[in-house]
Amino acid sequence: MKPLKIGLTGGIGSGKTTVANMFNDLSIPIYVADAEAKKLMVTSKVLIRQLKSLLGGNAYKENTLNKDFIRSAIFNDKDLLDKMNAIVHPKVARHFKRWYNKQTTKYVISESALIFENKTEANYDAIITVTAPKAVRINRVMTRDLLKEDSVKRVINNQLDDAYKVNNAQYVITNIDLEKTKEQVLNCHLEILKKINNQ
Repeated sequence: MKPLKIGLTGGIGSGKTTVANMFNDLSIPIYVADAEAKKLMVTSKVLIRQLKSLLGGNAYKENTLNKDFIRSAIFNDKDLLDKMNAIVHPKVARHFKRWYNKQTTKYVISESALIFENKTEANYDAIITVTAPKAVRINRVMTRDLLKEDSVKRVINNQLDDAYKVNNAQYVITNIDLEKTKEQVLNCHLEILKKINNQ
């Protein structure tokens, strides 16, 4: 039987990576869409050409992504962000498919911030939404990325509301206290396995 595809999502600063690592500790393979997208953006000649055409030559600096330039270009321009996603996401989807076909576990997790934004939830057998209070998320991102509060708020406002993601997910993990998060991850893991075994 092919592994179930579980999508793991949540707004910026919710702690998706922390939760993904906890699933990984339970021997569940994790596909991190954002990390794979960044790799493809510097290794795929087709992508590089398309992104330079969309964003200009400044999108790359000595064969690496000019993240500051890209971030400032797309932060205030949703149309440009959508165009960039339309170039990158199909490539990532094909890459994920190749990765998925090599997996042998009962389920796999694809971590992606924009599952609901990109309307790709139908690609998964179930969705896990990671959530945390807005103030906690803002604080985490300011500390992690050394960004100002208004920059973080802008990113949050570009993403779908947490309530929507919670209401449309099969599983919800509230990530505030790490020990409690670990408990929720284990419960979620056991529920998914139970569902698979009952099929």
